[in-house]
Amino acid sequence: MTTLPPRFEVTPEEIDRVVATFYAAIREHPGLGPVFAAHVTDWPAHEAKIAGFWRNAILYERSYDGNPLEVHQRAGNVRPGMFDPWLGLFDSVLKRELRPETAAAWSALAHRIGRGLRYGVVERETLPGGVPKLR
Repeated sequence: MTTLPPRFEVTPEEIDRVVATFYAAIREHPGLGPVFAAHVTDWPAHEAKIAGFWRNAILYERSYDGNPLEVHQRAGNVRPGMFDPWLGLFDSVLKRELRPETAAAWSALAHRIGRGLRYGVVERETLPGGVPKLR
């Protein structure tokens, strides 16, 4: 089996550091912290799972088995208007923790994934007549 090259240069240690720094910021965020706290009871396990997600998405490791869209839909308290603050916070962590070219590449991937998640949540949350509920 041929191994795919990473999407961009980043180490597993850098991924772990970004994830840990991001979730430390999430826990302090007045809007997002309570949303995560309602679902995450074991932060180290959650961070390890999400680091596995990113290692899979970036390094093509087989280190994640899950369905992020389904998890966000089932949560029940994730709203479309939360994605911009989430991505903004993630971008700020990427810029602080990584080389500019790595931060930019990871940000682009995160925004693409975020658009898909936002779309899945918006499609699920509609007003009468099928109009998306954006906030």
